[in-house]
Amino acid sequence: MAEIVPETLTVLTTVDSAAKAESLARGAVERRVAACAQISAPVTSVYRWEGTVQTDPEWQVLFKTAAARYDALEAYIREAHDYDVPEIIGTPVVRGGADYLRWVVEECTDPEATAEV
Repeated sequence: MAEIVPETLTVLTTVDSAAKAESLARGAVERRVAACAQISAPVTSVYRWEGTVQTDPEWQVLFKTAAARYDALEAYIREAHDYDVPEIIGTPVVRGGADYLRWVVEECTDPEATAEV
């Protein structure tokens, strides 16, 4: 019988500088809305915005999070991001190391939500 592992997601966004990418990644981990984040850069983005095709360098931030924390992560990204329409794409992790996926969920657990009253 296969081991059941917690549901996890990867969530992708992009920003226009390395400093913003690191700040966004660090903030998400500090708030426990992501267990970790990886920054890849630079990438070249080609897109249509306000009727014009644009080409710009961007830094990708890939967060690993528990599915149960997605809404909190999305809210954080929207609050901290300076784009009018930030890219926020969540992708389910279909398979992965059970120990790693458990770690992701544990790191995303809000300590205040689990504290005994």
